[in-house]
Amino acid sequence: MKFVHAHSASQGARRNQEDTAAIWPGGSAGGLVPPFQTGMPPLQDGVLEGHDGQLLAVLADGMGGHAGGALASRLTCDAFIDSFVRGQGDSVVRLGHALDASNAALAEKIRENPRLNGMGSTLIGTHFTAAGLFWVSVGDSPLYLFRRGELALLNEDHSLAPEIDKLAAAGKLSWDMARADPRRHFLRSAVTGEEIEMIDRSERALALSVGDIVILASDGLHTLDDDTVSAIVARGIPDGADAIAKALVGGVLAANQPHQDNITIVVVQVTDA
Repeated sequence: MKFVHAHSASQGARRNQEDTAAIWPGGSAGGLVPPFQTGMPPLQDGVLEGHDGQLLAVLADGMGGHAGGALASRLTCDAFIDSFVRGQGDSVVRLGHALDASNAALAEKIRENPRLNGMGSTLIGTHFTAAGLFWVSVGDSPLYLFRRGELALLNEDHSLAPEIDKLAAAGKLSWDMARADPRRHFLRSAVTGEEIEMIDRSERALALSVGDIVILASDGLHTLDDDTVSAIVARGIPDGADAIAKALVGGVLAANQPHQDNITIVVVQVTDA
């Protein structure tokens, strides 16, 4: 089994990019250099060589203004990868320790510079292995699996959106009101250096098959509904992970939302080794 990965990113209509994504392709911790980080200029589309055996992919969406948000997402990714690579134990244990390390890194930076108080980040940390996919996530950055034409959200959404949708489903407000509610994007949990309120994690591997597509995204992807995302992924499969990542970002930008958030996509395609 081989994992081919690609990424694409855009600032959208925002003045700054506050997303960061990074991949560790294996090897010794001493040689740790993430192949790309979308939070650092220049922002470029790119596809990287596939890797056999294992792959660590991390995505973080920062908050707290440009300085705080960009720094928070970068610190979150860097600390996560460093801890995971140097850690011991199985995937579940190492992902948990890596999340703790990311949170501690933000706490330390805020102690050094109290003006950064209030910065934070979402996080998706994924470990691809021969046994399957493990993940840990905090916040509202979605993790999708596309398999045989079906798109499934793997992780929990820690924003207020699911709670608002429950009210609509119960008839307490209309679906139009629910979709337009400005509170939808309020986070109930984030990596902030303080106690993390909600964590979603896999307790065992999700078995992967050749042909599966896994997508890590910042919440800028929410401009597109799931049916549109699914259609874009399906069309891009013959051209590979790079085409899918670029097409998803292109689809978001084509929607021409006046306040479009940053959008970062990481695509991992499972192929036959």
